[in-house]
Amino acid sequence: MEISRDHPRYRSLVVRERMSELVRQGVVAPTGLIAHGRGEAFDYMLGERTTGTAANAEKTAAAWLLEARRPVITVNGNAAGLCADGLLSLARAVPARVEVNLFHRSPERVEKVVSYLESRGGKDVLGRVQSSRLEGIASDRAMCCTEGIYEADVVLIPLEDGDRAGALVKAGKTVLAIDLNPLSRTSLESHVTVVDELTRAVPSIERTVLELKDDAEERKRLIAEFDNAENLRLSREAMCLRLKVQGSGF
Repeated sequence: MEISRDHPRYRSLVVRERMSELVRQGVVAPTGLIAHGRGEAFDYMLGERTTGTAANAEKTAAAWLLEARRPVITVNGNAAGLCADGLLSLARAVPARVEVNLFHRSPERVEKVVSYLESRGGKDVLGRVQSSRLEGIASDRAMCCTEGIYEADVVLIPLEDGDRAGALVKAGKTVLAIDLNPLSRTSLESHVTVVDELTRAVPSIERTVLELKDDAEERKRLIAEFDNAENLRLSREAMCLRLKVQGSGF
């Protein structure tokens, strides 16, 4: 599909076309397109911009990743389709392990997502062999890599579902979410929720990782002062204010 760069929704349409193509390739699940559209709706309510509240959450997430002993970034099909290069770059910057973990899981699809990340430059991507389980999940979603999620102390979960977010918290891990819906179970369960679009959030987190590498005092301050309930309240307030004062404009 040829998309004119003059189209007011150019970037969004390009992303939709790429996600559709990755469905055909088996990287993105068909239902992942529904989740992506839902996220776009919340981004409209943010004005498709990073709020000050989100920027602070991104800084706090960076601080946690640097303070971690065994940080892991989980990647599902949508996250790979939207931001594979950014997530891999962030993992190198921390450094953190990358583990593929899927809701619509089959050995064939796991292989496709891992191979896709490897084709984008991912090294030592985990996910092909998952021999450990998280407690509290009855389905195969409980499966994870021993040297990845299972042994992690801090886990970044972009576009994750609420059941796994809750299970990770109950397993004693610090959970950092990237989720445009401030009302989702994932947002509510996590310790730090970045209410921002993935391709804006990930580079922002990486920039702060680089800034905070040698600033342990600032990392500890960000972590100590962060309140996720207040973060989510301010995120909801930003959406409501935009709708009330300006309307969506789309």
